[in-house]
Order: sequence, then structure tokens, then C-alpha cells
Amino acid sequence: MTIVTVTLKSILRDRVLQGILVASMVFLAIPAVSTLSMRQVTELALTLSLSLVSFILLLLAIFLGGVSLWRDVERRYTHSVLTLPLGRGKYLLGRFAGIGLFLVGTAALLGLLTFVVVSFVSAGYRPDRPVSWLAVMAALGFDTLQCLLLVAFAVLFSSVSTSFFLPIFGTIAVYLVGGASQQAYDYVLSPAGQTLSPAVRQVAGLLYYIVPNFSAFDLKVNAIYAMPLDPGSLALTAGYGIIYTAFVLIVAVTIYSRRELG
Repeated sequence: MTIVTVTLKSILRDRVLQGILVASMVFLAIPAVSTLSMRQVTELALTLSLSLVSFILLLLAIFLGGVSLWRDVERRYTHSVLTLPLGRGKYLLGRFAGIGLFLVGTAALLGLLTFVVVSFVSAGYRPDRPVSWLAVMAALGFDTLQCLLLVAFAVLFSSVSTSFFLPIFGTIAVYLVGGASQQAYDYVLSPAGQTLSPAVRQVAGLLYYIVPNFSAFDLKVNAIYAMPLDPGSLALTAGYGIIYTAFVLIVAVTIYSRRELG
């Protein structure tokens, strides 16, 4: 808990919260922009709000996860912390937990702003379907879970290298690959993909099961069009995200525990 508290204090000291509040001012423009759609004003407001939340959470996950450990090593904070009766694994997990708590709190704050904006727009422009707030909450929750998985990857890359670039660009690469994995796999299974060589199709199938499938966490369409949610699929995706995050953290702790901190 001490490492978690220190992590939260360092994030607040870097004025990240103020930056989030400034970025959230964009929510004020969403009602006006949404009126550009004559038929689907509320749907456009939901699309813009959820996309803005996803973008802010993505930036926080990449940069907070990628910079936290790197900055500690550069400023030699790690050496003084690890002289305490505290294992490296607990230190690493404490850092992850602190960033994760900040992400969850940010998601709750931005979710509240989404609720205010969409409620205001829907009151003036009644949608064809009532807004499914349960689907909106699910979309926000699974976006947060996806970003927690990205933080775990950022921590993993930070445990491997002291370079600033590997955690940042490595996490971005994981996000891009994970976001396109489902589309690539669907293409391989399609009739057009059958023209590929068997070796390419086997490699693509193997990578599909190795890299994270971030498209499974995207529930924006369900929230925007009030589409029903499948509890079984939600539970499976949540379990997938939690187990994958735990696995990545275990690998990170194993590597960091054996790493020389010169």
C-alpha cells in the first residue's frame, strides 16, 4: 500500500489530473457537435463521448505505465526503495496497482461526464431507442480493463529495459497489433485468405492466440445503439482480460526480480 500511495502521489504531483480536467473540457463541445447529425444526435454524442474517454485512458495507460519504472531507475529512487524490506515483485505490483487505481478513478470521472453530456443531449433530441446505461457502463468498464492490460505490458517492457522508448513504443505496438488481430484472423479464415500459403495461415493462427485480442473489449456499438449484451460473452471477456493481465504481470515480476539494477 505504501508503493501504491507513493505512485498516486507522484501522478498527482506531475499534474496529470489537471491535464485530464483540461482535456475533459472537450466534453463541453460535444452537444454542439452532435447537432450536426440531424437524425442520430444522441448516438453521435455517445460515439464522441466514449471515443474521447477511450483516447484519454489509452494515453494514460501508455505513458503512466511506460514512464513510472523508467523514471524511478533514472532518478535512482529504485535503489533506495529496494533497500527496504520489500521484494521487487511487491514493488512492481505496487506500481501497477497505483496506476490502475488512478485509471479506474479517471474512468469513473469521465464516465460521469459522459452521463451528464448524453443525458443533456437526449433530453433535447429524443433518440429512437432509449439509452442503455448498462451498455454504456459495460463499454466504459471494458475500456478500463483493456487499458489495465496495456499498463501490464508497459510494466513488462519497463522491467526488461531501462530505455524510455521500449516501454512506450512497445506498448503502442501491442495496442496496434492487438486491435487488428481479430480482423487479420477473420481474413485468414475467409475465402480470400485461403489463397495464402499454409505456413502463413498457421503463423497467423498462432499469433491470434498469443497476442491480446483488444477488439473483444470494444463494446461501443452496443452502447451507442442500445444493443443487448450477452452475459456469457462479457464474463468470458472479463476473465480473459484478468487472466492475461495476471500472466503478463507474473512474467514482469520474474524478469524484474532477476534483473541487475546498476
